[in-house]
Amino acid sequence: MSAVFVYFVLPAILLIFGLPIFLVLLVTCLVAVLFIADVPTEAVQTYLFGGLDNFPLLAVPFFVFAGEIMAQGGIARRIVAWVVSLIGGIRGSVAVTTVAASELFGAMAHTAVGTVIAVGRMIYPSLRENGYNERFSVGLIASSGAIAVVIPPSIAMILYSVSAQQSAVALFTAGILPSLLIGFIDAAYVMGYAWAKRLPLTARARWEAIWATTKEASWSLGTIIVIFGGIYGGVFTPTEAAGVAVIYSLFVTMVVHREVDFPKLWNIINSSVFLIAQILMIVTVAGLYSWLLTTSGMPQAIVAHVQSLHLPPWALLLSINVILLIMGSFLEPPAAILILTPLLLPLIQAVGMNPIHFGIVMTVNLSIGMYTPPFGLNLFASQAVFQTPLSNIYRGVMPFLLINFIGLMLITYIPAISLVLLGK
Repeated sequence: MSAVFVYFVLPAILLIFGLPIFLVLLVTCLVAVLFIADVPTEAVQTYLFGGLDNFPLLAVPFFVFAGEIMAQGGIARRIVAWVVSLIGGIRGSVAVTTVAASELFGAMAHTAVGTVIAVGRMIYPSLRENGYNERFSVGLIASSGAIAVVIPPSIAMILYSVSAQQSAVALFTAGILPSLLIGFIDAAYVMGYAWAKRLPLTARARWEAIWATTKEASWSLGTIIVIFGGIYGGVFTPTEAAGVAVIYSLFVTMVVHREVDFPKLWNIINSSVFLIAQILMIVTVAGLYSWLLTTSGMPQAIVAHVQSLHLPPWALLLSINVILLIMGSFLEPPAAILILTPLLLPLIQAVGMNPIHFGIVMTVNLSIGMYTPPFGLNLFASQAVFQTPLSNIYRGVMPFLLINFIGLMLITYIPAISLVLLGK
């Protein structure tokens, strides 16, 4: 049985039949072990469970839990209200607020779908009331929510750091300017759209409203200070920061605002456990898949083949971007990172690309994949929340796909955008 068929064609067939990604990888690994891989079967369980024996991975369940608490405990609502009070008196202010609120909430919740749901539910009525049509509004929310994949501290970056053996803090630092660049590009586009459509001006920002919402959101805004201040101040590691974020968000929602009681906390725990289990199951089987793929010698053969083509670095990077965009539209970021990193990392190292820079390029690609038709996860989340036909959502995200692809090209071919804060 051909190794190419087992490792690449078989997973594609199983995906087409609609199997969940963890089951796709597990079946592929079992077929590989039984028929083509020259490895002892005892090694399977070692790599299945050994993949989870990694301290940085503890940040994933903590950040997921913290994000659920923030979304359901009123922190998200207060953050959005604060952003709305700051941006006023300009054409396109409601749309710009959507982008800014998604950046802020994404930095705290670390989940693209959660950002779409939390920000979208609060902003969508205002968008419609201020003249934005349904297609544009849902497209904006679906694309803006994907910023959570890129903006640090990102779960995708944590998984890449584990897979590529790179510093998570370095990745977080490198992701700051790219995530702001994407937000700036989106904000510029929506302001241009508002001017072209002559949408009405919103009320000017008033100091009274700003002070009131700042006071109300002060404890919520403290979440950002605790997470970023602790990590970049060297007080604790990203994993420890995730644990502190859980404790702080529980304190704010249960003690300060009293919006989460014990029955509601139980519901939050249940929803968090379900999502955490999904992610860690993918991590487990993806680790086994990556190990089998590596021992098969295929990544080395692919690198040698690509090098024999003598592609210039720009063409190789463009090809990798296209692959990542396609894969990102079918796979969730955790699965795509864990599967593709061992395969692509040797290629980019062969052309002298910094692995930290590549990690940012990969996460930006996968964030765009979150709202790329036909299967981007944010598209289905938006359909569920706003009851909008998928055909309308597809058309609504197209302009954002185009402008964010431009941003992706800038981030890919100008390494300084990612590396300047690292002094490289």
